[in-house]
Amino acid sequence: MTEPALNGWVVADDPVEVHDLLCASDAHQAAATGSPVPARRLATTSQRVASGSVHLLRAGGRAVGMFTLTWDAPYDASAVPFPAARRPSYLSRLSVRPDELAAGSLVGVRCVRRAIQVAGAQGADDLRAEANPDLAPTWALLTGLGFLPCGPTHSDAAGRSWAYLHRPLTRPKG
Repeated sequence: MTEPALNGWVVADDPVEVHDLLCASDAHQAAATGSPVPARRLATTSQRVASGSVHLLRAGGRAVGMFTLTWDAPYDASAVPFPAARRPSYLSRLSVRPDELAAGSLVGVRCVRRAIQVAGAQGADDLRAEANPDLAPTWALLTGLGFLPCGPTHSDAAGRSWAYLHRPLTRPKG
């Protein structure tokens, strides 16, 4: 096993570290907004890490932010009115350490910008996401970086809200 990078972007290789960051971020967001904490499974996190889909930002040797980028949707994408795309990619599990969120850090911005960059470099022509519009700062971050809502906001009996967004990606010429 190699020593983890102290700073910068890495493809995650420790599912427990990733899952801990994901759950801490979820709990922080839920407490801040009164939204339910999403149910997360370590087995799903382990699968995503093993597939090389989890991108982790380190600062000072610690994981401060992350996102998952996949070619398969973590939801039924056929039920969402996304515009046509040749090769869509899916952004999920955007997470930032609670102390970074509380400090007003730009880690979330860095994560979304990196996801846009990686998806485009991998040949995606559209980046799609599911997000909770009740998490106003996250929603504002996504829309501020060019994501457009697709369809209505949904909710369930448990009080969970979600909606879908997409961001067209331009392909580099050449």
